[in-house]
Amino acid sequence: MIRQIVKDPLFLQQKSDLATEADKQVIVDLMDTLNANMDRCVGMAANMIGVRKQIIVVAVGPFVIPMVNPVIIKKSGKYETEESCLSLEGVRPCTRYNEIEVDYLDRNFKPQHGKYTGFTAQIIQHEIQHFSGELI
Repeated sequence: MIRQIVKDPLFLQQKSDLATEADKQVIVDLMDTLNANMDRCVGMAANMIGVRKQIIVVAVGPFVIPMVNPVIIKKSGKYETEESCLSLEGVRPCTRYNEIEVDYLDRNFKPQHGKYTGFTAQIIQHEIQHFSGELI
């Protein structure tokens, strides 16, 4: 189901909890909502649709990859950039890494490990940052 995008900074600044298998519908809703906003968005965290769980979805070419409880375990190639967010107005400076490794659960809650570089790595870092409640 396509959900409304949350733009309330007070909600977005709350920390997200670990997701459980009871949150499987959130994955579907996030994927549907990202697909509906693909013309202006390349990734989403669950808090952007009003759910404080550690779930993200990332557009990689024609594919949308869901990541449940993702953790960046390795990073390299630090750089400074600016990003925008569908939930917030304007552009903000941030620090990112060109290469990351991530442990996460897939949509079936099976453990996965991925290595990501460039723009895909940047998107993942942006979405994971939502879990801390830190506004991008």
